[in-house]
Amino acid sequence: MQNVGTSAVYHPRKPHQSPLWQLLNDHYRDFELNYDELRVRLYGYPRNVVSDVVTDYLKCGDLREGFARVRCPDCRHEYLLAFSCRGRWFCPSCHAKKGIQFGENLRGEILYPVPHRQYVFSIPKILRLNFKYNRQLLTKLCHCANRSLKHFFRTALDLPQGEIGAVMAIQTSGDYGRWHPHLHIIVADGLFLQNGSFHVMLKIDLQPLQELFRAAVLQMLLQEEHIDKVK
Repeated sequence: MQNVGTSAVYHPRKPHQSPLWQLLNDHYRDFELNYDELRVRLYGYPRNVVSDVVTDYLKCGDLREGFARVRCPDCRHEYLLAFSCRGRWFCPSCHAKKGIQFGENLRGEILYPVPHRQYVFSIPKILRLNFKYNRQLLTKLCHCANRSLKHFFRTALDLPQGEIGAVMAIQTSGDYGRWHPHLHIIVADGLFLQNGSFHVMLKIDLQPLQELFRAAVLQMLLQEEHIDKVK
C-alpha cells in the first residue's frame, strides 16, 4: 500500500443511501406479512430464498454486522472493510464484483482461443409458468439447448463425433422484473475433435436450430407431464 497522501483514498460504500436499500428496509417486512392475503393467489407462494436474500442484502456493507481491519505493513495506515452479502443477481455491489470475476475467469481459464458466438434461447409466454413453479425444469432447459446446439453443429459440419464448447447462464427476469426464463450461452463457434483440432462453424441459416430447440423443449415438457400431447 502506498502512502495515503500520494494514492487513492479508500471510500467505503454507503449502502443505506441506496434507494433500493431504503425501499426494502422500509417496506419489505410489511410486504412479507401481507403477501399471503394480497398476492399469493396471483403469484403463488414465495420461495424461502427470497427472504434470505433480502435479509442478507440489508446487512451488506454495514459495519455493525461485522468487518475486517485492513492495515498496510509499511505505512501502518488502516481502514475497516465491512462484510458483504456476496449475493448474485440481487445486490448491485456484490453482483457487479462477481460478474467481473466470472468474466475474467472465463477469459483467462475457460474459453479456448477460438471464435465464439452468443446465443439466446427463449420460450413462449404460455410455457413460462411451468418453469416458475418447478425450478428443476430450468436445468432441463439447459440440456435441451445443449442437445440442440450439438445436433445443429454436427449436422452443419458433418462431424458426428464433434463436441461443442459452451457456457450457459440462466436468467429468469426480463423487463421490469417480469418472469421471463431464458438462457444466455457463449458457444465456441465450431466443433472440437478428439485429436485437438477445431472446425469453424459455417455461416448458415439458424432456423433449423430454432426448430430443434422448440421440439426438444416440447418433448421435455411432455415427458415431465406439464403439457398434454395433442391428439
